[in-house]
Amino acid sequence: MFRSPTWRLAIQTGVAQPRAKSDIFDFITSELTLGRGDFTGAQFAGALAYRVAPRVEIAFSAGYTGRAADSESRLFEGDDDLPILQTTELHRVPLLATARLSLLSLGRSVGRYAWIPRKVVPYVGAGGGAVWYKLRQSGEFVDNETLDIFEDQFESKGWSVGATGFAGTDISLGPRYGMTAEARYLWAKGPMNGDFGTFNKIDLSGYDASIGIFFRF
Repeated sequence: MFRSPTWRLAIQTGVAQPRAKSDIFDFITSELTLGRGDFTGAQFAGALAYRVAPRVEIAFSAGYTGRAADSESRLFEGDDDLPILQTTELHRVPLLATARLSLLSLGRSVGRYAWIPRKVVPYVGAGGGAVWYKLRQSGEFVDNETLDIFEDQFESKGWSVGATGFAGTDISLGPRYGMTAEARYLWAKGPMNGDFGTFNKIDLSGYDASIGIFFRF
């Protein structure tokens, strides 16, 4: 590589843990055998970044986190003494624009003939954008008035404004590629609708940690 690169493509995977602090989660965890930690799931993300200054870049990132958790009613059983079963799914898709500051120089040029990357570069960053979500429950449920057991599916989905802050480290394995490790926090609350329209906004905030690879060009 003869010059300092201006573009970077990163692909990452890890684990995401939603805070799950709004009233919809209070209701779900009190009625069903679920805890807030049961919504922790896999995370996948990609980002394309452009360097606008020696240690500053702007990026667009897209990610996905999701989990389907099985449960049963805490308070009721079926007439056959078997548990009343259902599945709860939570999916989140953040689409974010971010700015990142590298805390050390990315590398050095050797005359006009080569650019050598620094082996380890820590960084911090922040940004904002939109977050799409879907919350869905399917299976067996109990009518609290008649105590009848019925099968159904309930769903709420929509968009929210979100903000993020993150920190991580890039480890160069060659002039054009390397590994990255990152910790991130997302702030977001979305309106509830559909079958969950009587609840307050859903808490979409949470932590995630990921590792991945990046390519420079």
